[in-house]
Amino acid sequence: MPPGKKARGSPARGRGAAKRRRGSGEPADARRERARAIVARLADAYPARIELDFGNPLELAVATILSAQCTDKRVNEVTRELFQKYRSAADYAAADPEVFQEEIRSTGFFRNKTRSILSFAQALVDEHEGAVPDSMERLVELPGIGRKTANVILGSGFGKNEGVVVDTHVKRVSGRLELSDESDPEKIERDLMELVPRDEWANFGLRMVQHGRYTCTARRPSCDGCPLEEHCPSAYSFV
Repeated sequence: MPPGKKARGSPARGRGAAKRRRGSGEPADARRERARAIVARLADAYPARIELDFGNPLELAVATILSAQCTDKRVNEVTRELFQKYRSAADYAAADPEVFQEEIRSTGFFRNKTRSILSFAQALVDEHEGAVPDSMERLVELPGIGRKTANVILGSGFGKNEGVVVDTHVKRVSGRLELSDESDPEKIERDLMELVPRDEWANFGLRMVQHGRYTCTARRPSCDGCPLEEHCPSAYSFV
């Protein structure tokens, strides 16, 4: 359980609340109200922080690319030395791909990640004077940067609310909370952006990731004491 998490609710109330909501055809206004309650509960339970270590937007971009199919803990172990060696976009652009892929090998998919990071860095040098742009439009034009990664960079690197990060955890939790019935990450993001106040987009995504990692896990969610239990239509349906 992460620091700051509070246990709430009881199994009996959770089962009853979930049963009442399922199949009720929840009106849009009621869903929006429930979403705002979820935002508040998540804020009580989790700090709005990313678990990747970084010191600037470039380091965050590199770490985020490395984090695909890899734990943040492993990425942080790799970037501890990587960030000492590569200090600028020009440093990455000039890196020997064979050497670089060995330096990041333990993060998995190291050849693809090498291509993505070095191409991304070269584009920064060629098109942005080595600086990471701070807009969604310019970020997603860069090699290796999709909308999810761009949301991470904008939210945690620049403090901007341009969207909601939707990773595997957010996708799973959003479905269980019935905040979206979509399966495509960009459509899920669209639904969440309609429900969550804009000034909460970045923090909401960070807290949903933590909730998915530590409480609403894929195989065995911890419904008993979950901070969202009374607002979750799926509570106790996995037990």
